[in-house]
Amino acid sequence: MNHDEIIQKGREVIRIEARGLENLVDQVDESFEKAVNLIRRSKGRVIVTGIGKSGIVGRKIAATLTSTGTAAFFLHPTEGAHGDLGMVLKEDVVICISKSGNTEELAQLFPILKRLGVPIITMTANSESELAQKSDVTVSINVKTEACPFDLAPTASTTATMAMGDALAVALLELRNFSLEDFARLHPGGSIGLRLRLRIDDVMATGNRVPKVLPEIPLKDAIMEMTSKRFGATSVIDGEDKLLGIITDGDVRRLIERQKDLWDLRAEEIMTPAPITVKVGAMAADAFNLMKIQAINTLLVVDAEKHVVGIVHIHDLLKAGIS
Repeated sequence: MNHDEIIQKGREVIRIEARGLENLVDQVDESFEKAVNLIRRSKGRVIVTGIGKSGIVGRKIAATLTSTGTAAFFLHPTEGAHGDLGMVLKEDVVICISKSGNTEELAQLFPILKRLGVPIITMTANSESELAQKSDVTVSINVKTEACPFDLAPTASTTATMAMGDALAVALLELRNFSLEDFARLHPGGSIGLRLRLRIDDVMATGNRVPKVLPEIPLKDAIMEMTSKRFGATSVIDGEDKLLGIITDGDVRRLIERQKDLWDLRAEEIMTPAPITVKVGAMAADAFNLMKIQAINTLLVVDAEKHVVGIVHIHDLLKAGIS
């Protein structure tokens, strides 16, 4: 294969898998709804099982379910037949994944699962198969062709299976009113956890580090406050510490360009009234997004009564890992 043929082959594979997903949309029907409600009503966990590539996809589905509020784990069918079925309880629900619907390792588990009275959902491309007929619910994951030129290696079918698992997880998430706070509780580590748990209070400067001036002070004193606190801005407050406006180094530069005599001006004459702020307790990620949208580098933090309680620079958020 030459350079162009390699690129064309890559695009062809993606097109085949995309068509497989498009065809999967029409297979989301009453059986899908039954599977979702069977899991939702269960008082136990979801046990996902499969062999080979189906098993690999099954591990991902179990992980996605667990991370979105539906307790799940993966059970290898061979290990299950050698004792691990002891982990399955009658309150649980089992999801079996088999493209053919005739996987021998899964078929061996069915009699035991049936004796336990565990509901079985089978995800398969063959609704007439042995496993499909013995299941309580069959969810179709049929694709017309694999991306493999021999139509053998699981490619489009594993993509479809993973997508159907995601559909189950998200439907359950919404039915259970799974909140952002719930997500944060289950994802305390990594960049996701950081974005969900870090609040503006954790990174903002407070107390004497917050630049503040009264409206009547001379501009030169306001500039000194900005310089000493090193935020490139200062809040303008009244006698009760309530926010009146903000002065930034950009405001000062633009003022210098317009007029020469600056030192007779007072802070209130050059401040921007009612500046963009964020409430104390806000998520740091939300503050970062606000600063990007508004193209500002400094953000004042206020309480419910508009008292200035903190200030944050965009570099502080970047340093904390928010991006």
